[in-house]
Amino acid sequence: MKKIVCSGALLYAKNSQRFLFLHRAQGKNGNLWGLAGGTNEASETPWTGLVREIKEEIGCIDIIKSIPLETFVSNDDYFLFHTYLCIVENEFLPILNQEHDGYAWVKLSMWPKPLHPGLRNTLNTKINQAKLQTVINLIQLLEKNNDELC
Repeated sequence: MKKIVCSGALLYAKNSQRFLFLHRAQGKNGNLWGLAGGTNEASETPWTGLVREIKEEIGCIDIIKSIPLETFVSNDDYFLFHTYLCIVENEFLPILNQEHDGYAWVKLSMWPKPLHPGLRNTLNTKINQAKLQTVINLIQLLEKNNDELC
């Protein structure tokens, strides 16, 4: 049995301290909020598959840093979902393809509803919430230190 490997990007904008969510227009996950991402093709790594999916779903963007947040593995080891925290300088207007009909930039833990169930589980775990808060705190600290140097 061949594994299904997927990747998703939780995009974080430094300028607003908000995260990007996409509203799914159709399919079995229609009317749910989720991330840019999808199924990796056979020759792709989780990261290269994610880069392709981002371009297809929201256009070309400049990710300044990416941090693996979580890898979900199903009980039967058949399905893997890699979630990356991807940092961009500024919020942007995503160029949505036909898979999505809306987007929202939101603050930490102010996630739109209804969330995709797997994403809801990822974002509601205390360890992932702590990881996200730590990264936000570090970014703010680094920005403050950079401002003091000038």
